[in-house]
Amino acid sequence: MTCEITLFVNPAAGRGRGARAAQPAASALRAAGYRVRTVVGENAADGLVRARAAVADGTGALVAVGGDGMAHLALQAVAGTDTPLGLVAVGTGNDFARALGLPVRDPAAAGRLIADALKASRIRAVDLGRVDERWFGTVLASGFDSRVNDRGNRMRLPAGRARYDLAMLAELAALRPFAYRITLDDGAVREVEATLVAVGNGPSYGGGMRICPGADLADGLFDVTVVGDCGRATLLRVFPRVYRGTHVDHPRVTVYRAARVEIAAEDVSGYADGERLGELPLTAHCVPGAVRVVGP
Repeated sequence: MTCEITLFVNPAAGRGRGARAAQPAASALRAAGYRVRTVVGENAADGLVRARAAVADGTGALVAVGGDGMAHLALQAVAGTDTPLGLVAVGTGNDFARALGLPVRDPAAAGRLIADALKASRIRAVDLGRVDERWFGTVLASGFDSRVNDRGNRMRLPAGRARYDLAMLAELAALRPFAYRITLDDGAVREVEATLVAVGNGPSYGGGMRICPGADLADGLFDVTVVGDCGRATLLRVFPRVYRGTHVDHPRVTVYRAARVEIAAEDVSGYADGERLGELPLTAHCVPGAVRVVGP
C-alpha cells in the first residue's frame, strides 16, 4: 500500500522538539510504505495555507508534529473534511493527544501507530468545539487561567514555562472574581461570580490539568466547569486537585453539560488549545464528528 502523507511541522514546538521529531516519524511512515512530504510554514498563517493546500490536493492524512498549538492549527485545515488527522505530540502540553490515547513525546512510536492505523483503517470521528470559524479540540479557557496566558504572553523574560509560572504568581496576587453571564442550551442565563469558566470538549489543558475531567470527545456535549468566587488560600488548596480531576467535588465548583455555551464577562479573554481567541463574549458550539482522527 502506498499513499502520500503530509507532515505538518512546527520547528519551534517543545523547544525545538518539533523539527527533531519529524525525522523519526517520517522514517516510520516511509518504512511502512508511505510517501512523505513535509510542510513547514514561515509562520502560522503561511503554514495553514500550505496545510489547506495539501488537504485540497488529496493527501492521505495530515500529520501535525508539535504540541497543542500545532494540533489546533491543523484542525483549521482538516475539520469538516474527509482527510484524517494524525498527531506526533512533542510539545509542552499535548492534551489533545492525551485525550485521544496517543503516544506523547515518542515520535517514532507515533509514526508507527499512524502507519499501522491507516493500513487497518483505524480512523474515528470525534467532536470539536467551534467559536465563529475557529475549531478547537480540548478546552476553551477564560478567567484566571486566560489572564495568566495574557500576562505571560506580554512578558519577554524568563523564557519557557518559567514565564507562565511567574505570570501565575502575579495573577494570584491580583486575584479577583469576574462577573460572568453564562447561557447554555436551554436558554437559561446564569449570572455568577467566578474565578474561571472552562468549556471542555476534551478533559485537560496545560499539560494534564484535568479541568473538565468528565469531558468526552464523542458525546456531542461540552463539560462546562465553573470555579466560583474563591480566595487565594482556597484556590491554592483546590488547584493541585486539578491534576486528578477531583476539584469538581469542591463546593465552589459546578459542572454543566451543553452543546452550545455562551460566556460573557468584562475584561476577560478566551483561549482554546492554548491559542488566544479574543475577548469575551464568545459562543462555543460542540460539533459532533467534526474531524476524523487516526488512532489506536
